[in-house]
Amino acid sequence: MRRTPIALGALTLAAGLALTACGSGSEAADKPDVKVEGAFIPAPASGDMAAGFFTVHNKGAADTLTSVSSGASQKVTLHSTKGGVMKERKSFAVPANGELDFERGGNHLMFENLKRRPAKGDKVSVQLHFAKSGTVTVSFPVKVATYNPSHASH
Repeated sequence: MRRTPIALGALTLAAGLALTACGSGSEAADKPDVKVEGAFIPAPASGDMAAGFFTVHNKGAADTLTSVSSGASQKVTLHSTKGGVMKERKSFAVPANGELDFERGGNHLMFENLKRRPAKGDKVSVQLHFAKSGTVTVSFPVKVATYNPSHASH
């Protein structure tokens, strides 16, 4: 019978260590883990405005894209398009363990009052500002005006 309390003590200690290990892993789940992929700007038809597209992948807690900036234009705004109607947005939710898409016909960036017209082959530095993740700087390559990544692999 003397071994029973020791065995119970060892079992309690092992369970406590297992919970501590789980706890340290859950801290990571409490933080967003954002990665931006597929960014591009179609070469603009006019000299003062351009659109931008990308996907935010998040492997952690929810976050919010609060604003965007770039030295390439005086102002960068967030927009959604629903039912063919474009509307400026103040922010976009980035779901936990999910993604936020900015694609043709949907969510997109508008680069307004461009300082110079970007051409195919140029790269534009863009700062995405997130509520929890801070600022993520992404290089947006300028593609041909008709570029569509959903058809690029076909």
